[in-house]
Amino acid sequence: MSSKDEIEHTLGQWIESAGKEKVIEVLVNNAGIRQDTLLSFMSDEQWNTVLDTSLQGMFYVTRMVLNPMLMNRYGRIVNIVSLSGLKGMAGQVNYSAAKAGMIGATKALAQEIAKRNVTVNAVAPGFVSSDMTADLDAVELSKMIPMKRFGKPEEVADLVGFLAFVNAAYITGQVVSINGGLYT
Repeated sequence: MSSKDEIEHTLGQWIESAGKEKVIEVLVNNAGIRQDTLLSFMSDEQWNTVLDTSLQGMFYVTRMVLNPMLMNRYGRIVNIVSLSGLKGMAGQVNYSAAKAGMIGATKALAQEIAKRNVTVNAVAPGFVSSDMTADLDAVELSKMIPMKRFGKPEEVADLVGFLAFVNAAYITGQVVSINGGLYT
């Protein structure tokens, strides 16, 4: 997801082979990686890799699938952001910046394309059990969460599924938090 050329090649091949009969109607931008460290110790590579994967990847993929959605006058774009993008997290300046950038892009793009029946929303998970959180101290961090547990991937997926559903047509430009009550 961090390579414009690879995205254009791979997604471009699929779009070309699908032809005009098949249009992508739902896009979920869910790429993200963590390379946590304090800013004063952060390398250029750590900064660029995290921003390229989340923010740049979202830009390149969305741009490639957007025009067919607009011409079809239908589409759903859901960007997976993070609690870190809403409140910032110490040791995650790069990740917080990438996810906050996605939030801004979500709100701006939603305004640009709403009249074409294409919605753009963001889902901001808190701590969710996944490969990305496997190295975190779930017992200690769960103490901060009012529900006293990490979320489940299925809970996030159900929310994304709703936002991708045809009946979510009047919801656009929103950031929906799913965090067990852990507010910013």
